[in-house]
Amino acid sequence: MTDITPRRRGSRAWLYAPFMALALVAAGWTGFWFVVRARVIDAVDTVLAKEAGLGRSWTCTDRSVGGFPFRAELRCGALALASARWGEEVRVQTGPAVAVGQIYTPNLVIAQITGPLQATLPEGRKLDLAWTRLEASLTHSSGDPERVSLVLTGPSASLTAPGLTTETWQATALEAHLRRNPMRPATDQAVDLAITVKGSVLPALDALLGTTEPGDVDIQATLTKVEAFSIGLNPDALEAWRNAAGQIELTKLVSLKGPARIEATGQFLLDQTHRPAGQLQASLAGIRQIAGVPVGGIAAGLGGLLGGRLSAQLPGAAPGLTALPPIVLREGRVYLGPIRLPLQPLPALY
Repeated sequence: MTDITPRRRGSRAWLYAPFMALALVAAGWTGFWFVVRARVIDAVDTVLAKEAGLGRSWTCTDRSVGGFPFRAELRCGALALASARWGEEVRVQTGPAVAVGQIYTPNLVIAQITGPLQATLPEGRKLDLAWTRLEASLTHSSGDPERVSLVLTGPSASLTAPGLTTETWQATALEAHLRRNPMRPATDQAVDLAITVKGSVLPALDALLGTTEPGDVDIQATLTKVEAFSIGLNPDALEAWRNAAGQIELTKLVSLKGPARIEATGQFLLDQTHRPAGQLQASLAGIRQIAGVPVGGIAAGLGGLLGGRLSAQLPGAAPGLTALPPIVLREGRVYLGPIRLPLQPLPALY
């Protein structure tokens, strides 16, 4: 006799399990992203409050935080800074800005800023800086910066001051990198700085060297006692840096400008009059004059002053380069050996 009892169908719930799991993961990730977003907003508010306490007021127009699902984006329709730490108010403003942090690399922040930058500076000076592209990155550990990088494409700047000729500068590209020096003692508070400029045109330098060809510059330096700048870049910080015996140790400067080549090292600090002071040891080739004074005449004149002992006084010139007497900054004046160059006195920085 045939069994006609109906068979119970097996459950098909397992067919929906992957979709249910995916939905749970998506819901969990969404919740996690909103937690990250809230933390970003709290961190930004904390930084802005701290900056305000230091006399710097930042304005992020139309601020928004987005970037779901894998990153956090802080966007500003425009970015502005007002600082009262220079005696007179300093105001800086730019176009739209965005800072991005990937959720899986929380210690790295990348920013893009749209120009131009316009700054109102003390003593009626104004700075205008433009670029075609600006990108910056910050690597930090527990909120402490470890490395900062800045890349500008097509930068150009002009600085105007009442009663003075407008100074201009432009280049095809500029890169700057800043990192804590891992080799120096912690007491040095040392930071390494590397700057590369391509296609630089600076009329003031053209007049000094007597050539108008674009130049390339490669600079490597170490800045000590940087904790003085934890309160920002302002007169109080500069004075604290000076009192701490902070220095800029220029370990490499190579400048190429047409047939002209300059290599230099040196050390700089701030003197009691708040002006740059220090000494630069430079070697050069392909340069006929400095500030209208023929280089050959300088060498011959100094050789006479030194009793024909010029070469003995200037060791270490690189092959193919002629070493110059030390270039000294003292009391706001620039000296080439014992000769004071016919330049305007260096202004006090604060």
